[in-house]
Amino acid sequence: MNLQQLRIVRETVRQNFNLTTVAETLFTSQPGVSRHIKELEDELGVEIFVRRGKRLTGLTEPGAELIGVVERIVLDTQNLKRIGDQFASRDRGHLVVAATHTQARYTLPPVIREFKREYPGVHLV
Repeated sequence: MNLQQLRIVRETVRQNFNLTTVAETLFTSQPGVSRHIKELEDELGVEIFVRRGKRLTGLTEPGAELIGVVERIVLDTQNLKRIGDQFASRDRGHLVVAATHTQARYTLPPVIREFKREYPGVHLV
């Protein structure tokens, strides 16, 4: 079981079981979507979707139970990513400042002091 399979199941419900639209939304192929669904169903040992021929028409009873869990997992992974992004981009890095001699001597020192106080993780050059 992997996150892509769960995203596909979630998006399949959101797109009214239209696998072509799911593939377009997730930037993958329709056969790839079908394969991921089949692999997840095989791993879980249950059918998630009701089928009429090759078309998906709804959720099975196990699928209806499963979709709530899938929603939470996908949402939690998005939250984890968002938290990681927030900490990774915190006021860090390097900033190169170019100035004339007069600006560097008289104008910039108080500005730089305030900047360093506000952004201690940024290295000024």
